[in-house]
Amino acid sequence: MRTVGLFAGIGGLEAGFAAAGHETQLLCEIWEPARAVLTDRFPGVDVWRDVVDLPDLPSGTEALVAGFPCQDLSQAGLTAGVVGRRSGLVENVFRLIDRSRTPWVVLENVSFMLQLDKGRAMRTLVEAFEERGYRWAYRIVNSLAFLPQRRERVLMVATLTDVDPASVLCVDDVAQPDATTSLETHAHGFYWTEGIRGLGWARDAVPTLKNGSTVGIASPPAIMLPDGRVVTPDIRDAERLQGMEGDWTKAAERVGRASVRWALVGNAVTRPVAAWLGERLASAGSYDATRDRPFSKDGRWPKAARFDGERRSKVEIGPFPVWRDRPPLAEFLHYEGKPLSVRATSGFLSRTERGTLRFVPGFRERLREHLARMERPFAIAAE
Repeated sequence: MRTVGLFAGIGGLEAGFAAAGHETQLLCEIWEPARAVLTDRFPGVDVWRDVVDLPDLPSGTEALVAGFPCQDLSQAGLTAGVVGRRSGLVENVFRLIDRSRTPWVVLENVSFMLQLDKGRAMRTLVEAFEERGYRWAYRIVNSLAFLPQRRERVLMVATLTDVDPASVLCVDDVAQPDATTSLETHAHGFYWTEGIRGLGWARDAVPTLKNGSTVGIASPPAIMLPDGRVVTPDIRDAERLQGMEGDWTKAAERVGRASVRWALVGNAVTRPVAAWLGERLASAGSYDATRDRPFSKDGRWPKAARFDGERRSKVEIGPFPVWRDRPPLAEFLHYEGKPLSVRATSGFLSRTERGTLRFVPGFRERLREHLARMERPFAIAAE
């Protein structure tokens, strides 16, 4: 298909779609570091700056894809909802498809959108599509199906064609394989910025990469390696954990601080997730209607659902469309990580001791050993 990418970021959706054979006609992105990456990675494709000023879609556009801004929707953001100053920009999706009656629309956003304000964001979106005659399906998909990063996002597909959008989004489904891990045999990712009310923890994976700060304050996770070292990953491995090549965002350094690359990576769409979806758009499967369940009357939005033109149904399906083979996280990392600092380690340990969270046996002991190793050079220098 000929596609247009709005709120394109660093092009995760579009790069995945390109891998599936789709052609990007136009990109739209307002943030200059991201624009620098798009210009570098999509040579010859026009990059429009502000979606508000985009008058129309190029002639022949078959699919509009948009990972619209999530800051007003995420738990870490302002939770203002779909009418927030940034996420409210999704209204421009409907303005543009009203002008061109685009056959396909693909949206991506944080899974918290289903819960925020009792599902108001989702209700706004589905009603807007239904008013325009689109059938739709959505589903939470976890990037862990493809890479060692636990990252749940809502994918939504809407269409005016006679293809059932559920046959694109809700056909592939596998169970996550059982895996036994231990601190001695596998790497474990966690967020050292937490420790009292929550701990972003992942076995043989990293928790969801965060966007950090647009002014360049990075927020990488920590990784406890099997040999006892505790590191934060190199930005190139963070890019790889989103399915990009290392240094995918290098061009951003031409217009901003190097650390802003963490925000770009944390905001991105995981490329292999987009490639899987792009492949299904090119070759839809056959939806099994026995997955349909009655839609809840309590106003809660399920983790997957569809609208067939007449009624909405919950879809019984998991977050893993496939399970791709991948090396263990410790082997996946190609670049030397940076040791978690004394300040970060001691602050995290202090919070865990004040909180009531439970940890796997040996986790805090290993952190204390890491802290002791990190403090030793300072003690020797003081002597």
